[in-house]
Amino acid sequence: MKKPAPSSKTNPSLLITMYIGELGDWRTATLTRLREIILRASPDLTEAWKWGTPVWEANGLICVAGAFKGHVKLTFPKGASLKDPKRLFNASLEGRTWRAIDFHQGDKIDAAGVKGLVRDAVTLNAFTTRR
Repeated sequence: MKKPAPSSKTNPSLLITMYIGELGDWRTATLTRLREIILRASPDLTEAWKWGTPVWEANGLICVAGAFKGHVKLTFPKGASLKDPKRLFNASLEGRTWRAIDFHQGDKIDAAGVKGLVRDAVTLNAFTTRR
């Protein structure tokens, strides 16, 4: 898969749309749905394009999404500090700070759970930047 080449003049949201559209399989639907959930979680979020992948920010990184051969990964850089009452985190559990959710073909997305993690990450970033 050829990822779009970012430039300083390219709109990050457009790059994300192109990235998702080029997948052309079940990962397109999964990433599209995750993007909708993330953007609806908080009005403070902005989309960015970093490291060749979609990123959402609010006072710093909130989450990063990536499409891989067999799964879509949604990673939270401060995931270890977030409450996960629905136990959505199923990857990167051994890390000190990062936590991720791997979605495989046919997996149901817990919209409320993802939205809660995003909102909590936004709150955490706001709290830590005020210090």
